[in-house]
Amino acid sequence: MPVWWRSIPLLPAICLLALFFVGPIFWAFYGSFTNMALTGPHAQSVDFVGLDNYFRLAADPAFPLALWLTIVFVVTSAIIGQNVLGMVIAVLLLKASKGVAAVTRTIVVLTWILPELVAAFVTYAYFNKDGTFNQILAMVGIRGVDWLFNVPMLAIILGNTWRGTAFSMMVYQAALGGVSTDLTEAAMIDGANARQRYFRVVLPIIRGTVGTNTMLITLQTLAVFTLIWVVTAGGPLNASTTLPVLAYQQAFKFGDIGYGTAIAAVMLLVGAAFAVIYVRTLRPGRLSS
Repeated sequence: MPVWWRSIPLLPAICLLALFFVGPIFWAFYGSFTNMALTGPHAQSVDFVGLDNYFRLAADPAFPLALWLTIVFVVTSAIIGQNVLGMVIAVLLLKASKGVAAVTRTIVVLTWILPELVAAFVTYAYFNKDGTFNQILAMVGIRGVDWLFNVPMLAIILGNTWRGTAFSMMVYQAALGGVSTDLTEAAMIDGANARQRYFRVVLPIIRGTVGTNTMLITLQTLAVFTLIWVVTAGGPLNASTTLPVLAYQQAFKFGDIGYGTAIAAVMLLVGAAFAVIYVRTLRPGRLSS
């Protein structure tokens, strides 16, 4: 049987992938080279402008700030926050009693299944000037501040970490559960303490899972929009404007679709850069301990 014949059952999946994934990517890059607009004369008559939108990005003071905030948001909220906290909870759940583990797992997962809009309202209610966090501080005699004005990115990072940690916890809990106890017991007999058993035995075994999980939550965090828009709307003074928020503002608030898609194209490139790093890390030769 020819090789191409065996690929026929995959055609529906390939067509759907091309329609809903590859198609929008090509449209985004095409739109970034035009003066496409939401309203006005360029909404009907679109002209090819070449690299003009990218030259505008290079001269726009809001763009390097948005790019930097996006990287900070991804690194702190996903690569560090969700990864580390998810791993810590997963390790603790393995040592906890069944009742404690069940209650903890339920509470953590509930935050993950919340719609992003609801999680955004909860984050806003917790960190605003008269919110829950400042009320807790007042109970112990500490004067709170307007977190969403003074440190908006910190509030957003903590909110996104709180919401997304459950995914990492479930992934790592499954991976840790698959580690043979014979290996850890052998290391214990050889005199390894708990820290040494984790870093020298357990972590190398689940290294592939760590890399895969990091890639997934990185790409997911890179596209976070609703949480940021509801909590701060990118403010104050662009202090929490990431690339998705900047693209939305330019494309739909100011009606400049071409410029907005140029920002989206850059965001795709940033995501591709993270993906390439993770794919190279996940190569079989690099996963050997």
